[in-house]
Amino acid sequence: MAASCPLPVTPDLSTLRAKLQGLLRFLREALSISSAHTVDFYTESVWEQLVDVPPETVLAVLGRSAAQMEARPSEARPLAEAERESGITDFSKIFCETSQKLVSVEAFALAAKYYSIQNLGLCTPFEQLLVALQGNQKQRTGENVKPDAFMNLKKSHEVEAMSELISSVADHCGIKQVIDLGSGKGYLSSFLSLKYGLKVYGIDSSNTNTHGAEERNRKLKKHWKVYHTRSKLDVNGLALKMAKERKVQDGIDYKADTEGVCNSSPANQEEMSTSDFLPDFSGSVISNIRKQMENLQVYSHREENLCFDNAFSLIDLLPINAIEPTSSSQIPKRKMSEAKRERRKTTSKSKESNIYLPLTSFITADSELNDIIKDLEDCLMVGLHTCGDLAPNTLRIFTSKSEIKGVCSVGCCYHLLSEEFENPHKECTQQKWGFPMCHYLKEERWCCGRNARMSACLALERVAVGQGLPTESLFYRAVLQDIIKDCYGITKCDGHVGKIYSKSSSFLDYVRKSLKKLGLDESKLPEKIIMDYYEKYKPRMNELEAFNMLKVVLAPCIETLILLDRLCYLKEQEDIAWSALVKLFDPVKSPRCYAVIALKKQQ
Repeated sequence: MAASCPLPVTPDLSTLRAKLQGLLRFLREALSISSAHTVDFYTESVWEQLVDVPPETVLAVLGRSAAQMEARPSEARPLAEAERESGITDFSKIFCETSQKLVSVEAFALAAKYYSIQNLGLCTPFEQLLVALQGNQKQRTGENVKPDAFMNLKKSHEVEAMSELISSVADHCGIKQVIDLGSGKGYLSSFLSLKYGLKVYGIDSSNTNTHGAEERNRKLKKHWKVYHTRSKLDVNGLALKMAKERKVQDGIDYKADTEGVCNSSPANQEEMSTSDFLPDFSGSVISNIRKQMENLQVYSHREENLCFDNAFSLIDLLPINAIEPTSSSQIPKRKMSEAKRERRKTTSKSKESNIYLPLTSFITADSELNDIIKDLEDCLMVGLHTCGDLAPNTLRIFTSKSEIKGVCSVGCCYHLLSEEFENPHKECTQQKWGFPMCHYLKEERWCCGRNARMSACLALERVAVGQGLPTESLFYRAVLQDIIKDCYGITKCDGHVGKIYSKSSSFLDYVRKSLKKLGLDESKLPEKIIMDYYEKYKPRMNELEAFNMLKVVLAPCIETLILLDRLCYLKEQEDIAWSALVKLFDPVKSPRCYAVIALKKQQ
């Protein structure tokens, strides 16, 4: 167990609930924007219902760069001061009290920014947490082998940051076993096993992913060994190069000297040194090789065992005929091979704990880990981009299983979360829902809805204001919906068009392909009728563009609600010693960058 500093202080449950209350007051007014579906934008007259300012105004205000907004921090003061002084924000400046329509884009943007995770002051700094976990240990930077040798930039950034955190938590807790839920292709699991020597079980519901992870792990091990033996080969190469140069330069003299030594008396042999055999390996050369070897000792003892399969010494670097043939050191070749085999066998046994084993299983909140992992022991449970309900179920398993001492979960796919209060009149046997988890939101019977959760997959920090979304594809779909309503009498179309836009050469081509995929007779619609719809709505495309920018601005607030719900759930558990939200990744590189982390009380 590492000698660690006290873990950073995090907001308590009462503070989190106060933040939740303020966020809910804002979302009660603003949620209608996130809940609106762009497919129904024209058929349901969404702009007229929800926004009372021209689309040009929205585009102009939200089109300002983030740098311009940051240059005027005083604009955020009224909202922040109102929140501190009265505990309630004057949302009448944002939404009309009678129509509930949006009336101030500036105030809306500032409120959305205020209620994001970062500005609410709820995040624990990643570096601060690492320092506390690692204590006086030297932080491992992984300079010798980078994961981007095996993964794309996004994945390598995520795996490197998260694996260092998990390794530090494992050291802090004195744990060697890790369970990676939703392990997918096994990148995180492989890295934890290969670099940090942890025993990792990667569990994924897809059998295809599990088999793929096994093959990928085999290839990673192969590449890993090459990377980690490169430094050793460099030193060996230096010795061999010197030997070859010496052989070419003084071949004849070397042979004569060797014969002379063999014909000399035993007394004279005892006085001979290694430098008498190989003058080039004496003095500065030997010193140089030793220096290079010393430079390799940059790993901790554990990492050193991982990186170098066979310990090597100066004797290993020299040619065989450079070793003085004394009776005490002579070992028959056969026995030497047996010794090497025995040593490798011993080394292999010592590394049995440093493994990665992919498993296939569908995980729910009630899954029995002992049935999946036969040698379950004190462990950490982790998940990188756990999809939908798997993220909240990870937290539930953590709180219910005594063997799991810590959790680190980065969720994704919020739109796939199950919501307890989304369909209150629909009979359902499901007992444990993806949202909400905490008591406060359950008491409020809070519901976001699928469209709002879908919009939470966006985020202001990741999508530049003014960039918005791919408007033309959304515009095509919204106009198609109006055609389906008017020409086929279908008000609600549950069918999915999919990625037809990218395969279409024009709006006309898009409509015909989409109707065919939806099982509708496209031959009954003349080209002129289709193009008349296009010309009708084309001048209003800016409405759809402006509305989507409003959704992008609001997205971090929905994500904040979901993450706060999970953190509050952990704070409600009696046996949790420490829990926090950590901004683990660079948001430019990784869309979902927040991790929910918790540790249980030591027993």
